[in-house]
Amino acid sequence: MISRWFLSRTVRHATAMRRHVQKLLHHQRDVLSPQAVEALQSAIAELRHALAAGADKAALHQQMENLEKTANKWLKPYPHPAWRENVEVLLVALAIAMGIRTFFLQPFKIPTGSMQPTLYGVTSVPDLTRHRPGEQGNAERFEIPTGLERIREWFAGVSYVVVRAKTDGELLAVKQPFKILIFNIYQTLNIGGVTHWIFFPPDYGSLTLAQRAGLQPRKFYRKGEEVIRLKVVAGDHLFVDRLTYNFRPPRRGEIIVFETKGIPEAYRETDRWSIPADQFYIKRLVGLGGERLQISPDRHIVVNGEKITASTPHFENVYSFDTNQAPRDSHYSGHIAGFGLAPFFEGKPEGVL
Repeated sequence: MISRWFLSRTVRHATAMRRHVQKLLHHQRDVLSPQAVEALQSAIAELRHALAAGADKAALHQQMENLEKTANKWLKPYPHPAWRENVEVLLVALAIAMGIRTFFLQPFKIPTGSMQPTLYGVTSVPDLTRHRPGEQGNAERFEIPTGLERIREWFAGVSYVVVRAKTDGELLAVKQPFKILIFNIYQTLNIGGVTHWIFFPPDYGSLTLAQRAGLQPRKFYRKGEEVIRLKVVAGDHLFVDRLTYNFRPPRRGEIIVFETKGIPEAYRETDRWSIPADQFYIKRLVGLGGERLQISPDRHIVVNGEKITASTPHFENVYSFDTNQAPRDSHYSGHIAGFGLAPFFEGKPEGVL
């Protein structure tokens, strides 16, 4: 039967018709007369028997015609049946997708580059986001490719944003991208009272265009001056497992997604960063409840006096760096108890969390 379904278009058509009439019978059983129900069940059973018996094409067509006549005679027609069926299919698909997203797998994008090189987030050139107050960001210049190279970069998730001032004036506003579902359609800037359009702007991750491009409100631009010249590289997209932790607790070294809800404001608001109270983050888990954590001079995590090394599961790459080499951005370089972490260590022995 299964092989015939794959090999015969008639068998597939007959099977689909039988299931469709059976579904309509279930829908209308309470409003149909006993005679109608019996006639429909008989026609459905005859077609099912013909399929199971391996009837030839002519016999199947005869049973299909009989089922069609019976259905047309007894089933009550629906208004706008095509719309009804399309809406029904759409609702079922949405329900299944929401169920999978809620209980099993949830799509997640990496908003920043903090997990690189394990997971790549949204990054930009020049990078005006990774500097301390008062420092200048990376002023790297780049050329925008054309032709096949530009197409190749587009498929690799590379986007460019270039805006030149159309008139003399101050930067008055930078609007958020206008979205339809998950797609950015356009974004506008107001310079000197003139609207500047960016169509299909890229995803800026957890930051805004103004933050990534280093835009300053009320800054004056001359006509033709370059306001934005930005290269944005899309981050990784992955599925988050929402099922496993219902049956066991997280383990050290696993990459987890957590919400910042419940983190005290003193830890969320520092000189280095500002974290919203309802933001989702993706990080590698290094400490469990009740443990004493310490960052050693060689940039390893020490848990309850025991150093985590490359031999620890899930840390093979994390601690594969050369301790004699200075930390490097987007390379495995260990852990650094540097600027911005002071609130976490306040009132505790040096290097202990």
